[in-house]
Amino acid sequence: MTEPLGIIAGGGPLPGQVAAAAQAAGRCVFIAGLDGYADPSVLSPFPHHFFRLGAIGAMIRALRERGCVELVMIGPVKRPSFLSVRPDAEGARLLARVGKAAFLGDDGLLAAIVRVLSEEGFRVLGAHEIMKDALAPVGLLTRTAPDEQARMDIQRGVEVLKLTGAADIGQACVVQQGIVLAVETVEGTDAMLSRIRAVTRPGPAGVLVKIAKPQQERRADLPTIGPDTVRHAAKAGLQGVAFEAGGTILASKTQLIETADKEEMFLVGVSV
Repeated sequence: MTEPLGIIAGGGPLPGQVAAAAQAAGRCVFIAGLDGYADPSVLSPFPHHFFRLGAIGAMIRALRERGCVELVMIGPVKRPSFLSVRPDAEGARLLARVGKAAFLGDDGLLAAIVRVLSEEGFRVLGAHEIMKDALAPVGLLTRTAPDEQARMDIQRGVEVLKLTGAADIGQACVVQQGIVLAVETVEGTDAMLSRIRAVTRPGPAGVLVKIAKPQQERRADLPTIGPDTVRHAAKAGLQGVAFEAGGTILASKTQLIETADKEEMFLVGVSV
């Protein structure tokens, strides 16, 4: 592909990593940063412009003017109240086409947004289609390995997340000695981890498990594990992190593994 890649950027480092991977493959990029979410320091090395969340029409015009046909949506965005979005005229037209999905869970909303963008002539890609080595592999990535109790807790976590994910509740949970200590909801993984110390039991430490929801729109919202995830898990007293192989993005992969090794924690990709 030679046409520029458009990136609609939320928070975190991944928008910059996607842009860098595209440039390394010989593509130009243009980043539409969501004001209040995208990090200016992440976007600054690349051609970009910031848009308020409701300026959907202006964002689409800018992407088209720069010749972007393929888009990646990457980086967390906290869902706002629709009363606070204040869409521009084109944005209001597009949001009307999202329809009832706007009032559903994240999965339904993201799927509807992908559909509408496709109808507008864009092709939405997953970040992993640009960052070819970003998807988690099967198996152990670290020097530390899970013991038998941890392996049982991982299996328990996968079983729980298949149920909660089907209900569009969350992508992550913490399990210790077979007991589910917490399930991720709208607060996100890091906030969930911040409350683990208060409910931890004596004995072998727990594990963080993260997998994609069964019905998830994988081009827009794959689970992500990064160095900060490991740091928060270590602070919570956990012994490791398990994630869906082929269904999780490993952000800053080398640093991620180094951080886990430094904390003497395991990272393991599991088939679900």
